[in-house]
Amino acid sequence: QVKFVESGGGLVQPGESLRLSCVVSGYIFAAFGMNWYRQAPGKERELVARIDSTGYRRTYAESVQGRFSISRDNGKSTVYLQMNSLKPEDAAVYYCNRQPTSASWGQGTQVSVSS
Repeated sequence: QVKFVESGGGLVQPGESLRLSCVVSGYIFAAFGMNWYRQAPGKERELVARIDSTGYRRTYAESVQGRFSISRDNGKSTVYLQMNSLKPEDAAVYYCNRQPTSASWGQGTQVSVSS
């Protein structure tokens, strides 16, 4: 059974940083690319960052380019999202999923940005 467990969210002030983690189980992690998504209240789920199976190819939404960094550790079946210079508009529940998207989703991790 595919399972995603996100963690690392919290309440921070604008300009601060957070590092999110997503531990994956139920399939061969190293064989698949991974995505980070976010969903704010009343909005559609948004793709934030992508990383291929090797970790070499990474792409970002324009809204987070230059501030967020996705990485992975295939030995730990974990994908990370380093978020710097956080803005109030980054507040959302953050989720990870694989490429192609699995029907299973984790519980997400809440990121709040407020002064």
